[in-house]
Amino acid sequence: MASTKQREGSADVGGAGGGRRRSSAALRFYAALAVTFLVVASASYFVLSKAFPRNQSSAANAAASLRPSGIPSIISTPVANVMGLAPVPRKQAPGFSLVDQYGHTFSLSSFRGKTVVLEFMDPHCTDICPIVSQEFVDAFHYLGANASKVVFLAVNVNQYHNSVASVQKFSVAHGLNAITSWHFLTGPFASLKPIWANYNIQVLAPNPNADIIHTSLLYFIDPNGQERFVATPMVDHTKAGKSYLPSDTIAAWGHGIANLANYLA
Repeated sequence: MASTKQREGSADVGGAGGGRRRSSAALRFYAALAVTFLVVASASYFVLSKAFPRNQSSAANAAASLRPSGIPSIISTPVANVMGLAPVPRKQAPGFSLVDQYGHTFSLSSFRGKTVVLEFMDPHCTDICPIVSQEFVDAFHYLGANASKVVFLAVNVNQYHNSVASVQKFSVAHGLNAITSWHFLTGPFASLKPIWANYNIQVLAPNPNADIIHTSLLYFIDPNGQERFVATPMVDHTKAGKSYLPSDTIAAWGHGIANLANYLA
């Protein structure tokens, strides 16, 4: 597998120079997904906020400040736009049962009574997944005393690297095991594939050496087990192709995740 996966989960949106990238697979596949109207609506706010420099028209800046509807007041408009945050119709989140980085089996229903922040990650990713990992670690610390009310989950999207050792190695490398409620869940391809489908996650993995391209979506599930919000993770790239996000953007994501998790808790 290539060491740098510049195409994974990202596509150019907004901004002079096209540096900012949001989940490419998400934007590529959403036309065929039932949640299209939600993601496109939120993504459009993000594009407006990044596409117009401050020295352009006040009308453009006013458009960039538009607030997506249905977002709780605890989340500021700029943070909601950066996260591409959108509410989803309340429905029971599809259940599943997998093993985590310690080999312990968990079902989604076993976390009932707590807010669940759910992402889909590749343990061999060098692009957007490490950025999201940092945002998770930051969010956990921002939760403070409320951390016990929130669970951070990831489901593996790499069918070729789906061992417990793979998800444990990734968790250690990115400090995720410092989150007391972190579980990087994995299992056989036959178990993972229907979970991806149930959460509108598209995965392209032609062979073990190819880059994994997958939809990057962040689900917020309330203590009753119902889906409430979805966000679309993002990443920037240097001219050399190295992934990064400015520290203030990572901090905004961390606070946004923590505040929304607290709101649901």
